[in-house]
Amino acid sequence: MEQILNKAGFISDMDGVIYHGNRILDGVADFINWMIDNNKKFVFLTNSSEKTPHELSMKLQRMGLNVPAGNFYTSAMATADFLHAQKPDCTAYVIGEAALTKALYDQKIYMNDINPDYVVVGETRTYSFEKIEKAIELVLKGAKLIGTNPDITGPTEKGLMPATGALIAPIEIATGKKAYFVGKPNPLMLRHGLKMLGCHSEEIAFIGDRMDTDIIAGIESNVDTVLVLSGVTSLEDIDKFPYRPKFILNGVGDLVKK
Repeated sequence: MEQILNKAGFISDMDGVIYHGNRILDGVADFINWMIDNNKKFVFLTNSSEKTPHELSMKLQRMGLNVPAGNFYTSAMATADFLHAQKPDCTAYVIGEAALTKALYDQKIYMNDINPDYVVVGETRTYSFEKIEKAIELVLKGAKLIGTNPDITGPTEKGLMPATGALIAPIEIATGKKAYFVGKPNPLMLRHGLKMLGCHSEEIAFIGDRMDTDIIAGIESNVDTVLVLSGVTSLEDIDKFPYRPKFILNGVGDLVKK
């Protein structure tokens, strides 16, 4: 435990680590307050593209936690950064929530449903056959297919719900084109988190609840990984994977439990 606590900073997933939907998890407040009290650098990475950093900050505030918007980095922001680096001033057809559109606008990537450079898919509650049909048409015309993250499901207070990987699958199947996913396990997000903290990989620990996105991203970024069992992964699931986290905890509260 001391090995983790002595780290200069922490990068943490959110869904399944900090909360399930609108329910904060046990021990989270103690962990965040400990990081603040001990001057630890920290950033929250989320594969969800539904909320802006300001909205995430407000969400935690409603749960009694004060975390500034600058401590969040989302897959929507990572996708916008990636597309801007690939093709500045490009255009996109977007299936997703307002936070994804805003992240793209912030990088001067504008909406186009006629001949876009990219079709971008993120989490959304307004999924429709009409949007899938349009996306398929545009990809077949040459638009590149981008997913904000590959998660098939995401945890909520109601249980597991479909996420981007499930929503983009019909477009992949119908077009025969595989999407490029920017979010975890793609190391791009974790590397950006390191840059935000100003830390080297050996100075931080990465905390996540998913073996297939969080833990593999940490391993591939040469970062010490902490798997928490408060999300979608059980102790029995770990042996199904050909790699292991460095540390396993019931939840982040275990780190600072007296």
